[in-house]
Amino acid sequence: MPRRKSSLKTVQIKKPVMRHVVKTTKSRTSIFKKEIIQYFDSNGFLSWSSKEKKYIILGTNSPKNGLVPCPECKLGELMVIRNKATRKRFMGCSNYYSGCKASSPLLQRARMRATKMPCEVCKWPMIIFRYTRNQKWTKQCGNFNCESRKTKPSK
Repeated sequence: MPRRKSSLKTVQIKKPVMRHVVKTTKSRTSIFKKEIIQYFDSNGFLSWSSKEKKYIILGTNSPKNGLVPCPECKLGELMVIRNKATRKRFMGCSNYYSGCKASSPLLQRARMRATKMPCEVCKWPMIIFRYTRNQKWTKQCGNFNCESRKTKPSK
């Protein structure tokens, strides 16, 4: 009897390609956690904004351009606001419509930048300003009634 040659075929098994599967790692989850904590607010609801490509909180008192938490109501944030009718700048609380009346006028003719650094005395944001290019930038508190803005008597 003639011997038959056995032909063995090797079969390769392809591993299934996993697509659209989230691989959680410590670094990715920690970045995600930091992003959520950054936008966390007790009043709001977390939502993904496809336009801004980040998470935002809906229904919140904290505005995008808020500087520091309001020292009077502790709910809103102080921010620079421009009056639509008179075009004048002032600093006010974002919680104005819920009853907070914290506001202060700002310099109108000067070049001005508001910082997120609070004043040591009253916790309002510090502003830097100058009137001309030749003048140096000056820093002062944004609160018009702050004790740090009072002029010291010369001796």
